[in-house]
Formats: sequence, structure tokens, C-alpha cells
Amino acid sequence: MTRVEKSIEINVSPKKVWEMFAFDRLPEWMDDLKSVKYTSEVRTSKDKYRVGASAHVIKVEKEEFDFEITESLENEKLTARTSPLHGVTMTATFTLKPTGAGTEMTYAVDYEMPWGIFGKFLDKLFVRRALREDITGEAENLKTVLEK
Repeated sequence: MTRVEKSIEINVSPKKVWEMFAFDRLPEWMDDLKSVKYTSEVRTSKDKYRVGASAHVIKVEKEEFDFEITESLENEKLTARTSPLHGVTMTATFTLKPTGAGTEMTYAVDYEMPWGIFGKFLDKLFVRRALREDITGEAENLKTVLEK
């Protein structure tokens, strides 16, 4: 299992950051998402963050996958797993810690490459670096959106 992560200070409360983790809010700060639609029942806003909440995602490149929340501690931690995309299943974890200026958010992605030694080679050559760049850009976008 490989992990990439990025921590960033955001000058708003953990509650404000938490609100952006609802699946339907992700396209506001994840530029490569075209649409996100809940596949689980959402009756109240709290349903968007409960364990088992799920959504279908279409990326700008027309790739599709599903998200499902596997851990949820309001204003503290949210973990969601993706369905396989190109044979790779990823788990994204967002951890929030209050600071004097706002919130320290850590965005971590755990994944395992398929295809044995060839997958390990691709990971070292390309995937890990690209994923690190993606989560860094997304964290910076979230900070920009929230601090406007």
C-alpha cells in the first residue's frame, strides 16, 4: 500500500472545511470532476457525511467511478473509498485539527497498484508523483475557495 499526503493550514473553522467534503461540493475545489450524484438516500444534510453514503462521479476526461464513505467523525475526519479506476482502488482521508488561525487539514490517499512488478514500476515512475501533484493542487484549491 502506498500513501501520499499533503497538510495545509486553512484560515477557517474545521466546520467550514468539513462542509466542503460533501460529495456534491467536491467539484467546487476538485477541478477534474464534471459531475457528482448521490447514489445513496439523502434526506438531511447529515446524510451526506454518514458512513455508507455513496456517489457516482464523472471526471472531465469522462472516466467514471464511485465513492463511499467508510469513516466519518464530524468536523474531524472523513474517509472515502473509490471503486476501481484503471484497476486502482483508492482511499482518501481528510483529517481536520483546529489551530489558532483556523484548521490544519491533512489530505491522504492510500492506494495499491495492480499488475505486480509492472504496477510498482509505473507507480515509482509516474503515479505517485502525479497523485502527489493532484492532492497538493486540490488542497490549495480548497484553501482558495474557503478563504475568499
